[in-house]
Amino acid sequence: MKTRQSPLILLKTTPLLLLLLSIISSAESTTPPEKINTVLELDDSNFDSTISTYDYVFVDFYAPWCGHCKRLAPELDVAAPILAELKKPIVIAKVNADKYTRLARKHEVDGFPTLKIYMHGVPTEYYGPRKAELLVRFLRKFVAPDVPILDSDSAIREFVEEAGTHFPIFIGFGLNETVMSNLAIKYKKKAWFSVASDFSEDVMVQYDFDKIPTLVSIHPSYNDHTVSYGPFEEEFLEEFITQNLLPLAVPINQETLKVLKDDHRKIVLTILEDDSEEKAQKLIKIVKAAASANRDLVFGYVGVKQWEEFTETFGVNKETKLPKMIVWDGDEEYHSVIGSESIEEEDQGSQISQFLAGYREGRTERNRVSGPSLMGYINSLIGVKTVYIIVFLVAMLMFFQHITKEEPLRVGTRDQAEHATSSEAESSDYRPGDKQE
Repeated sequence: MKTRQSPLILLKTTPLLLLLLSIISSAESTTPPEKINTVLELDDSNFDSTISTYDYVFVDFYAPWCGHCKRLAPELDVAAPILAELKKPIVIAKVNADKYTRLARKHEVDGFPTLKIYMHGVPTEYYGPRKAELLVRFLRKFVAPDVPILDSDSAIREFVEEAGTHFPIFIGFGLNETVMSNLAIKYKKKAWFSVASDFSEDVMVQYDFDKIPTLVSIHPSYNDHTVSYGPFEEEFLEEFITQNLLPLAVPINQETLKVLKDDHRKIVLTILEDDSEEKAQKLIKIVKAAASANRDLVFGYVGVKQWEEFTETFGVNKETKLPKMIVWDGDEEYHSVIGSESIEEEDQGSQISQFLAGYREGRTERNRVSGPSLMGYINSLIGVKTVYIIVFLVAMLMFFQHITKEEPLRVGTRDQAEHATSSEAESSDYRPGDKQE
C-alpha cells in the first residue's frame, strides 16, 4: 500500500529546499576565478570584465612599434606564471593601445609602455623595475599583509631582504600593530610596514636605537635609516612616515622626480660637478646630517656629469663655481642665498648651516628656472597630450596664415576637398610617444 505525503509536510520542507538551493547557488557564485598563468590579451570586449573578475591585474598598455615594449614583453611572459602562484594571484595582461585607442584614452595612456596595476578595480601607475625577477618582487608588495608581525631576528632579516630596495621600510619595534594599521593601509603603495614583537640587542645596535617603543625607517638602496621614539599618535606617526618616504639626501633623476611631485616641501638642491667623486660623496654625507635636522625640507643632489640639462635650468654653466646650493620650489622658481653662492672645501658643515640660516631669514634672491618645471621634466617624454597640443598649434598657425594671405581663386572638386579633410584628420591620429626606461 502506497503512502501519500501530506501537503503540510511538503509546505514545511519547501523553505528548507529553497535554502539548500540558495547555498548551492552561492557556493557556485563564489568559486575562485580561473588561474591565469600566461599574459592575457585585453581589448574593448574583455577589459572591464577581467578587471572586475580578478582582484589584482597588472596591465601593460603597449604599441607594437615601441622598442621598450618589445623588450618588456618577454619579461612579462616570465613573470606571469610566478605571480599566478601567489596566495593572492596577480594576473598579467596587455592592451594594444595603438589599436584600441578609445580604451587607451579612457585609462589615460599617454606614452608607451604605460604600466598600471588594478587593485579591486582601482588603478595605480607603476614605475618600478621591468626585469622579471625584480618585477615579481615589486608586485608582491601590493598583495602582502598590511602589517606583518615579526617575532625573531631572522624574521626581521627575512622581511627586509624580501622587501627589496625599491620601497622604504618602516618597522615598529615594540609597537602594537593596531597603532600602524591605518597608516600602513594608506601608504601601502609607497612603503613596507611591519612590527617586531621579539628581537635581540644585536638588532637594536644594527638599527641604532636604545629603547622601545621605536619606529625605524629604512632605505636599503641608500644605506639610510632614521629612528623615532615617538610620540606615536597617528598625527605624529604620519608626519614621520611622509617625511621618510624619501631618503635623507635624494639623488635627482627622472625616477626620483616622479616621487618628489607628491611631496610639497621645498627642495634644497646641491649641484655638484660629478656626484660619484669621493669629495662629492663626503659632501653628501654632510648634506644628510643637515637633512636629518631640517625635516621640513627635502634635500637632494645632482651632478652636472650625471644630468647636465637639468643643472642648466638653474643657471649652471662651465663658469659656475661648484658645488653650489639653491632652494627650489619644485616648479618654476628657486632661491639663491646671498653670500652663500658656492661651497668651499673647508668646513662645509658650517657653510651649509649658514646657507640654511640665510634661507630661513629671507636673505635670498629669487630666480626663475630657464627650462621645464618639475612636472615639465616628468612629462618631458612626448605623449599623446603633447601631440594634440602640437597639432592644434600647427593647425592654428596654418589657419591664420591662410586668412591673412591673399590667394587667387581656384577651381576644385569635392573629391579634392574631401581628400584634404581626411589628410588633416589623419595627422591628428592618437599616437602616444615612447616612454623611456
